[in-house]
Amino acid sequence: MTRQHLLTIAFCAGSLARSLTAQISNASLLQIEIQNHRLYVFDVDSSKLGKSSTPLDRAVPATFESWIGIGDVVSINGNPVKGTVFERSLTFNARPNATSGQAIADVNGAGLYEWNLELMNPDGTLLGRILVQGLAGGGSSPPGAPSLIPRTDYMVVGGTGVFLGVRGGYFNNNPDPSVPIPVTSAAEDPSLRRVFGGGKATSLLYLIPQSAPQIVVTPNGPAVIHSVDFTLVSSSKPAAQGEILSLIATGLGPTRPGVEPGKTFPADGSAAVVGPVGVLVNGKPAEVLGAVGYPGAADGYQVNFRLPTGVASGTATIQVSSAWIVGAEVKIAIQ
Repeated sequence: MTRQHLLTIAFCAGSLARSLTAQISNASLLQIEIQNHRLYVFDVDSSKLGKSSTPLDRAVPATFESWIGIGDVVSINGNPVKGTVFERSLTFNARPNATSGQAIADVNGAGLYEWNLELMNPDGTLLGRILVQGLAGGGSSPPGAPSLIPRTDYMVVGGTGVFLGVRGGYFNNNPDPSVPIPVTSAAEDPSLRRVFGGGKATSLLYLIPQSAPQIVVTPNGPAVIHSVDFTLVSSSKPAAQGEILSLIATGLGPTRPGVEPGKTFPADGSAAVVGPVGVLVNGKPAEVLGAVGYPGAADGYQVNFRLPTGVASGTATIQVSSAWIVGAEVKIAIQ
């Protein structure tokens, strides 16, 4: 069987699998670490905004107060990244038993909230953006909320780049009490944010992707291939510890250089996947050697990786991820 024949079977099988699982979405947890986080309250006349070169305390809290927050994203799930979080809020303090200055309502709520993330690789190349919106300071968690997030008032409403089409319903921002987030006046010069320093926070975000990364499954098993001869890993021809393998996957997202929607990847194999690609073997990371859009495919990718040493003989689970969104596991034979 030629390499091209094998890949054609793999892509056809992958299309069938996607049609059968289109209704099923698995959420992935992103743990986002933020530093140098400061909040700027709009408590001064517009002529004074951003003019002070010294740190300023905010004015006395007021009803219908608005503020913005800015912080540096430094890691996701322990992996270094670059990026910025931009927050915006309008407070109103809604209560069923409102007192003077509070808003009467059937529900509890502190204000309307928007959370914008722009994320980059460590080298500064853009990954994409995520937008979160919701009601701050609400009541109990909605039905189905994960136990890791005790109260979830926000929803993921979309994204761009490697996060195109994402959604989600669970988000929580956990400030580090040992390094609190300063709440300052918007008269403070935001160009000095890193000089003045700021708080730390770890935000948990559940993302449901438009299509999760998946290793294609052919009629003869998962499309995990011996790189030396392009034959499938199988019980009769198992993988060896330390061997370089290739897997065929779908749903790894955009490439650089990019292709127009619905178009196929270039024939020279130069379309590298933008998002960080990972391969898990029995739940532990393997060394990824490269991930590209397969020439002539519209949603087919080749990921080359080295099988770790120390993998026990028998059956091993393999999963592929892109931009921290993990696909379902498949099983291969190990000698």
